[in-house]
Amino acid sequence: MASLKKAHASSGSSHSKAAKFKRYLPLYLMFLPGAIYLLINNYIPMAGIIVAFKKYNARLGIWKSPFCGLANFEFLFASSDAWTITRNTLLYNLAFIVLNTVVGIIFAIFICDTFNKKLKKIYQSAILFPYLMSAVILGYIVYAFLSQSTGIVNNSILSALGKDAVNWYAEPKYWPFILIFVNTWKGVGYGCLIYISTINGIDPSLYEAASLDGATKWKQIKYITLPSILPSVITLTLLNIGRIFYSDFGLFYQVTQNSGQLYATTNVIDTYVYRALLQSGNIGMASAAGFYQSIVGFICVLAANLVVRKLSPENAMF
Repeated sequence: MASLKKAHASSGSSHSKAAKFKRYLPLYLMFLPGAIYLLINNYIPMAGIIVAFKKYNARLGIWKSPFCGLANFEFLFASSDAWTITRNTLLYNLAFIVLNTVVGIIFAIFICDTFNKKLKKIYQSAILFPYLMSAVILGYIVYAFLSQSTGIVNNSILSALGKDAVNWYAEPKYWPFILIFVNTWKGVGYGCLIYISTINGIDPSLYEAASLDGATKWKQIKYITLPSILPSVITLTLLNIGRIFYSDFGLFYQVTQNSGQLYATTNVIDTYVYRALLQSGNIGMASAAGFYQSIVGFICVLAANLVVRKLSPENAMF
């Protein structure tokens, strides 16, 4: 009798699994192209990590090139510029994360409070447009403002104020502020749209009840909007922390016009490796730098998620 019950239960379980699989089959089929793309584009090339530990020789190929241990990593840490490029990479990315998050939330709240639907769509499109712009075009736009001879800043603003023209591409002290401003202008739209979609998903009755209770707009934002978008903020922040040792190559190379006089404040790991690769042609060194960035980013994500799990377990990614 017990064996019959077990057999019946197992057959029922297998039937329910088959029914569930059949029910979600369209979703699995929709997921399949993306999974194949990730496999081909992200996971299969990971075998190339081995290049970071080899003295790569194009004639011998990847597998037959001799191992060199950690020698490829030495050029990052033995260089006199190691501290400068690491400092620049970390500080710039921290500033980018904080500003893009804060400004994105502010713009999202303002746009969601716009009653005119047409204006709201225009604002959303306008704030996303710079994000879709290539680094080359962005570099020319910045150059149009900062060119010493024909730039708008020198010829229209500083001249009107009676100030002398500035050779912006030879003055490194200004560029931390310029790069942070340009990155915020370009990148704030992506996070802003995510926050807008999250705010639009908040139950309107919460705002109505708060308004009836006499809550001001600021209190509604503080006690309803901000707690509701917190999971999205944490998720985006954790993803950005994972790339904290990476930098926007176009921003630091194209926008600065690769000016050697600005290296002290604009040289980051990516641009340093690129220039080293052009000079030495050592693919192993470039691979070692990429591997180093990935490992450190992975550790940063784990550490940040651990902190989130301690403070707010329901908002942790894993």
